[in-house]
This record gives sequence, C-alpha cells and structure tokens, in this order.
Amino acid sequence: MPGKPKKMIIYNLFPPLAGKMGLWEKHMARAAGMGFNWVFVNPIQYPGFSGSLYSIKDYFTINPLFLDKDSGKTQEEQVREVAGQAEKLGMKMMIDLVINHCAVDSDLLKKNPEWFLWEGPGKPAHPFCDENGKKVVWGDLAKFDHKSAKAKEGLFNLFMKILKFLIGLGFKGFRCDAAYQLPGSLWERLIRETKAGNPDILFFAETLGCSADQTRKTAKAGFDYIFNSCKWWDFHSPWLMENYNLTREIAPSVGFPESHDTQRLGEELNGNINGLKQRYLFSAMFSAGVMMPLGFEFGFRKRTHVVKSRPEDWEETGLDLTTFIRSANRVKEEHPVFQEDAPTQVLHHGNPNVLLLWKASVHTTEEALVILNKDIHNKQGFYAGNLYDFVQGREPLVDVSPEPTLDYIPTPFSYELQPGQGIVLVTRRKGIFE
Repeated sequence: MPGKPKKMIIYNLFPPLAGKMGLWEKHMARAAGMGFNWVFVNPIQYPGFSGSLYSIKDYFTINPLFLDKDSGKTQEEQVREVAGQAEKLGMKMMIDLVINHCAVDSDLLKKNPEWFLWEGPGKPAHPFCDENGKKVVWGDLAKFDHKSAKAKEGLFNLFMKILKFLIGLGFKGFRCDAAYQLPGSLWERLIRETKAGNPDILFFAETLGCSADQTRKTAKAGFDYIFNSCKWWDFHSPWLMENYNLTREIAPSVGFPESHDTQRLGEELNGNINGLKQRYLFSAMFSAGVMMPLGFEFGFRKRTHVVKSRPEDWEETGLDLTTFIRSANRVKEEHPVFQEDAPTQVLHHGNPNVLLLWKASVHTTEEALVILNKDIHNKQGFYAGNLYDFVQGREPLVDVSPEPTLDYIPTPFSYELQPGQGIVLVTRRKGIFE
C-alpha cells in the first residue's frame, strides 16, 4: 500500500525548447508561480550521431546544446547551479533515466560487447515498436542485454554509477524510461541500493503502452510512482477505471494532458481553451500526481521533437492559462484527496455528457465530487436532487473549483455547466485520521 501522499505537481522543462541552462531559470520561476513543486527534464547527457535526447552516447558528459561554453563553469557546475535555482524556487528536479538502451555509436559497445544483444557479427540489436501494424526500428539505439548472466553485474555497476553521477548533480528523482522493458529484479536492486544512501530519492516508472498487469508487475519493484493513461480517456470507456483500480494500491500514478511524446493538445483541439482547461483539471484531480510540459500553459501547438526542437520554436499563441493552472494546482496542493490514487468511482446520473466522479481519501477524512462537462463546445445541464446522496460525509460540501466557485451548494442542485467546465467539491466524513 502506498505511503502518505506527497505533493507531486510536475513541470516538464523540455531542454531543447528551453535552450541553454542559463535560460532555464525564467521557465522554472514561471512554473513555481503556477504552483509546480517538481521540474522534470528529459535527458541532458551527450547524444549519439542522431542527436536524439534518448540516444545517449556518453552518460557522464552533458550535451553541449545545453551548456554555456563561455560561462567559465564546468558542466557539473552549470547543472548544479540550475538545480540550486530550482531549490530556491521551492522545487526539486528529476531527470529521465535511460538504461534500456544506449546510442549505437557509444564506446560501450566496443569496450563491453557482452553487455549488448547482437543480431549477428557487428550488428547490434535495435529496439523497435509496432505502430498500427508497422514495425518501426530505432537504428540509432543498441539494446542492453539485461537477461545475460555475464552482463548483469557489469550493467548494474554502470547504472549505479550513472545514478550517483546524476544525484551528485542535484537530481532528486528519476523518470525511468520504458521501465517495464527491464527485469523487476534489476529495478529492485537499483532502487534499494540507491535509497540506502539517499532515502529521499524518488523513482517513477514510465509504463505507457503496456498492460495493467505489466504495470502492476513493474510497480512492485519498488517504484514510488507510475504514469497513467488518463490523457487518452474518452470519459466513457471503462478501461481507465479498470486499470486504475488494478494498480492504485501498489503505486500512485501521475497523469498528464499531453507529454513530450504526444501531439500538442492545443493542436489536437485546434486551440480550444475550454478543452485545454478541462483536460488539465481532469488530469490533476484524477491522479495522485500531475505533469505538464513546457508550453502547455500557452496552448502551444507545435509538437516537441527529441532531435529538432529549438528555442526558436517558441510560439506566440495569444493564450495564457497560467492563472487557471495556478488555481487548479492550488486545489491539488491544499487537498490530500487529490494527492493520492484514492478510491474513485464514476457515478451515474441523468446527463451522459457530464462526468460525475467520486473520490475518498484513505489517508484523511476528505471526500470529493468532480462534476465535469465532457463537451468542450456546448453547455450541459447537471441536476441532482441531493448531492449529499453521493458522499459519505455530512459536513458541508465546499466548492474549491479553479473557476468560478459557488458560495453555497443548494438542495436540489441544478447547474448549467459552461463548455468543458469542471466543478470540484470537497467535504469531510467522520473518522480517526484527524
């Protein structure tokens, strides 16, 4: 069972879009102003020939794309300075841990060929995936052989060295890329031995694209958090709640409205501000943690690219969601029921175009109702004879919505929701927690 909830409100500062580290502080300050308390950065180590962030050639050298060569400071000093800036702003930093593969042109293949899978002499095995029935091979990557007995200890020592290097630079958490592709026993040992010397370090398992059972198996290796797929939920199908209930007691999850891997929601919704607000609010209220990428607050529409993105891709959209996001994050920060993967249920009522979600904290006496207009284009009516029939608590329901709020909750309750609007109500039940 997961422990006491933590406040996990994550801003993904995508390094190629943000530029050199000397430019990161302004983005982190904006994130802190919106109520984020973690900054996640994608890989910043030296890449292979493709230039992809996720094709790491040298794990102990920083990508020159993010360094100021005229600063007079070493690469380590520049990273530590950024981590220090984040700390002064009240935020911790996490980074991607990419140890399921490395760049195909890494010196590791020559020095330690026994650590890798090979398709033939001089032909390293490349990772691949299936996209709509088409096999996509990443030719710039070489797969580590995690099942080989002769490779196991050497790889473990390398990974521990990488972790210690990154912790030494000031990182307090790790998003473990494609975690489900590595043996659980490896993660158990890495997490255990890392936390033995650094108990506050957190590990996040990236498990998108795998089944709920695969996610459960991965999470059991000791991960503090997993990532969920609420971004893709249509507000109707049962799969999200089924997956949520299979994993929530093993590890809490982090949701997001978009990520560096997905199409920008601003593009997907053609700039519909109601949809952007709806999806952020749902992600933040549904999941224990929430993550948002750089640019979402302005409705960016150009997809981030692990090779091609640059600061010149910054967009002037005319949209500014920072006030709304700050308000949504404040709700999450102030109410523990939204900081855990709490027991959650979709409740039935009269309008199928409105989502009614019930949540109840197991760590405090808080309960919540989220009333969300699924329709981002039209108003929808919601009616309940007595909202208190949906909760166990009998203390007054209080409206804590980001915008706008109701001074009191009438009985019966009748309300016309604006397109995409969400109402967030909290109450308390009698209990022994407080």
